[in-house]
Amino acid sequence: MSTTPVPDHSPGHELVVVANRLPVDSRTLPDGATEWVTSPGGLVTAMESVMRTVDSGAWVGWAGAPGEAPDPFEADGMSLYPVRLEQEDVERYYEGYSNATLWPLYHDVIVDPVFHRTWWDSYLSANQRFAEAAAPVAARGGTIWVHDYQLQLVPRLIREKRPDVRIGFFNHIPFPSVELFSQLPKRNSILRGLLGADLLGFQRESDSLNFVAAVRKLLGYHVDGLTISVPGVGAAPMREVEVRTFPISIDSSAVSALTEDEEIRERARALRHDLGDPAKVVLGVDRLDYTKGIRHRLKAWGELLDDGLIDPHDTVMIQVATPSRERVEAYRQLRDEVELTVGRINGEHAPLGRPAVSYQHHSFDRREMTALFMAADVVLVTALRDGMNLVAKEYVASRPDLQGVLVLSEFAGAADELRAAVLVNPHDIDELKSAILRALAMPEEEQEEAMRSLRHQVMENDVQSWAHDFLEHLEHAGREAQAAVPVVRLRGDEPSAPEEIDEALRAFADVPRLLIASDFDGVLAPIVEDRDAVQPDAEALGALRDLAEMPGVAVALVSGRALEDLDRHTQMPSSVVLVGSHGAEVGALPPWMQAEVLDRSALSMTPEKEELLATITATLRRIARAHPGTEVETKPTAAVLHTRSARGRGGINATESALEYATTLPDVTVTPGKEVVEFSVVHTSKGVAVDALARASASDAWLYLGDDVTDESVFAAAEEQDVTLKVGGGDSAAALRIADTVAAREVLQRLRKLRGEQR
Repeated sequence: MSTTPVPDHSPGHELVVVANRLPVDSRTLPDGATEWVTSPGGLVTAMESVMRTVDSGAWVGWAGAPGEAPDPFEADGMSLYPVRLEQEDVERYYEGYSNATLWPLYHDVIVDPVFHRTWWDSYLSANQRFAEAAAPVAARGGTIWVHDYQLQLVPRLIREKRPDVRIGFFNHIPFPSVELFSQLPKRNSILRGLLGADLLGFQRESDSLNFVAAVRKLLGYHVDGLTISVPGVGAAPMREVEVRTFPISIDSSAVSALTEDEEIRERARALRHDLGDPAKVVLGVDRLDYTKGIRHRLKAWGELLDDGLIDPHDTVMIQVATPSRERVEAYRQLRDEVELTVGRINGEHAPLGRPAVSYQHHSFDRREMTALFMAADVVLVTALRDGMNLVAKEYVASRPDLQGVLVLSEFAGAADELRAAVLVNPHDIDELKSAILRALAMPEEEQEEAMRSLRHQVMENDVQSWAHDFLEHLEHAGREAQAAVPVVRLRGDEPSAPEEIDEALRAFADVPRLLIASDFDGVLAPIVEDRDAVQPDAEALGALRDLAEMPGVAVALVSGRALEDLDRHTQMPSSVVLVGSHGAEVGALPPWMQAEVLDRSALSMTPEKEELLATITATLRRIARAHPGTEVETKPTAAVLHTRSARGRGGINATESALEYATTLPDVTVTPGKEVVEFSVVHTSKGVAVDALARASASDAWLYLGDDVTDESVFAAAEEQDVTLKVGGGDSAAALRIADTVAAREVLQRLRKLRGEQR
């Protein structure tokens, strides 16, 4: 491959790919010079296709050798930017945190993950290095696509440096359940790192749901379906991050075309002949990794031979185990176990001059692999957990003759697409044995029918389609993010300066027509464990009543409480509008307000919504019964799980159960708040409600006081003339912060005085 240096002052690149490795490997020539050779692999193939469609593409990654990184260079029309990793980084960031901590945890803890704080430190510093290399090389408004579990902090790190770019992240391996992910030290840092992206892609729908559930439980961010509302980084605006499923594929046309090569066809025939021309050849092709189920497969094969159900004179198994991560102890142990098992099987069952299992512990090039696939009557893909498993798709693409049988683990991502395979639970050895026997005995007509279905899926959905689909969605998600809502203005807990608040109130009081709106719990009344025992601040309510009687002033209470409950606790006059259930219930309006601008049809309950709400309520009550002290509140359009009075860890566990249940309800608005989780079958928010009230009252500006995450939709909608006050601590889109309910009362009293002076 010819290479040239990247110019020192080259313009930014339209598309930048960031991965742990560069798409090339170095090779030392006899004269000592270095030659760069394109790496094999689906990601490289996909990006080659995509890069041809952009004016300028770049790839950031490690060159593969510890120590000083080469200078940036160009190869095959792509600019390559090597990242430096020292030997300690390789041991701690890559072999340690990435492959001895994250890899086993994300693969259902098939082996125990190892946690070391020094590994995390190295993971963080390595991710910073990748981000520092990638951020400067993207064009303004360009796209950066980050790949895989080694670089989960990179999206946020880039976002902090380059808020102008679109950022995508694709996770090539599974994402674990909330219960497993919660074991991970620094778990929230990982989630926040990933949420620096505009679009997060996962292999399977279950992975997407697992990620969203983790964000809900551990970060408490608002989630609507698979869209996550994320507070901005630094001065960046609040953003919406989209989560989607993008099952990766292969360059299926190129693989299929290799089967027309006469040399490869002859090699396939020679392979069978070298094995003694058996009636059946069974093939397993894997990296030597404990997630691939090689031990389970060999156990099943050995038992079939022991039982006499397979004749080793007629049937031979080939197991290709590509070397992998041999410096990691779990992988060295796996190799010893596999080689011991193969030796035992061959010692007990191999005929003279022919193996019962032909074990190949080395790599094969693409042509040799195609020949192996063409020679195999059955391919076993028995992964215990796999993000996708492209071997399954490569086998299908290698069989245009429509013969051969794929035995596929239901725990591989490919099982979601390749439904015509013989699907199997590899943990069940008896089931695995039966699946192998079924595959060996499958008639040619049945093989043809299944393979035709499999090939349609694989040939129609290739790796180029996968890459283009992801980038198209990222372009849309990026545009939405760049047109997002206002800046997160407040961080930490420190109240705003009194003079700053007073200046804002003075300017607001001078506006001709005002809307003054406030949350109830936490603003006008201190939060208490028993919500029925709440005691609102009488002086604060009195100030609101007085304001509602002033000319040009509209007043509203906007609460998560049910409308009837809110009315009972406040006893406000008809001049004050009550809004309950986060905007889903609106009380009577004063006659001078324009009621026609409120679209009540969107808030109406249908029989379908009534049935759904009843199901949700019943499920939440089952969760509450399992966690003493937890209770369920019912509203006309929602059900709410309250955990404030739960005992011990009961509140956390109940919330976790509720949020896990929420992942099954994509059409329900689920809102976690302060020790509550609300499930609403009517889609609205406090922000929508305040906007409607502002239009109905024809106000020139509005003021809003709120304390909860549910109030952020109001704060985010504020314009320059509006006043937003956050009560209490935490990041917020509000412009001003006050300390507590006493300060809220003082704000309302001060506003009453200032407005009264305008008369």
